[in-house]
Amino acid sequence: MEKRAFGATGLEVPVIGLGTWQVFDIPDARQELASSVVGVAFEHGANLVDTSPMYGRAEQILGRALNGRRDEAIVATKIWTPSVDEGRRQFDAQLGFYGGRVEIEQVHNLVSWPEHLDWMEAERDAGRIGILGATHYQASAFDELEIVMRSGRIGAIQIPYSPAERDVERRILPLAQELGLGVIAMRPLGRGAIVRHSPPDKEVRALGVDHWAQAVLKWCLSDPRIHVAIPATSQTEHARLNSLAGTEPWFGPEERRRVEQLAGIS
Repeated sequence: MEKRAFGATGLEVPVIGLGTWQVFDIPDARQELASSVVGVAFEHGANLVDTSPMYGRAEQILGRALNGRRDEAIVATKIWTPSVDEGRRQFDAQLGFYGGRVEIEQVHNLVSWPEHLDWMEAERDAGRIGILGATHYQASAFDELEIVMRSGRIGAIQIPYSPAERDVERRILPLAQELGLGVIAMRPLGRGAIVRHSPPDKEVRALGVDHWAQAVLKWCLSDPRIHVAIPATSQTEHARLNSLAGTEPWFGPEERRRVEQLAGIS
């Protein structure tokens, strides 16, 4: 799988990672399922995993799934609370889940970002956090996201990007490139809606891929300003197939337009 320099951070990341939203909020009895998904993803090079306290039990389930794999993992998690005290408690729990460090720590949905960055910067300087970031999923919040990006306090952003969600193309991606920020693409499959119904196999294979989800992921990753996409899945076969989208050749403008047409978007 191809890796890309994560903005100006010095970190190399795989272009395909693994999201845990909705799919890892599971009971202990299903732990083996999550561990299997992580194992297959890592076998194919997708060793960046994104999670959050917002995702229920996903953080602790992921921590167990990384048993024996932590040294090769890039953990991207988040702080999600208006309270600094609660944010610190979330971080303390994360240190327990992930062996005393977090590679990418993000302020989730910009909640109380100035207050959280104050103490998160100290944790970064102490070596318990690698890179600080900020996330948001709504275009209505992008004005505030720009302020955080220009503050010089973060090295990464996480934003939605798929053929169905392209608002970031106007201002956010150009600014991230200008500032040298790492970019994580959430919802690269459009919350699953884009891939729920596949075009005819002949049309998909004409794009040089075997599966429709791979075409949609390649659409996202063919924008070089995107460093890693994090499709979420609870199925090992989907984790394997998603990883196959992480290699060249990338799509040019014509192939990207064709994906949009097949997705019913243009």
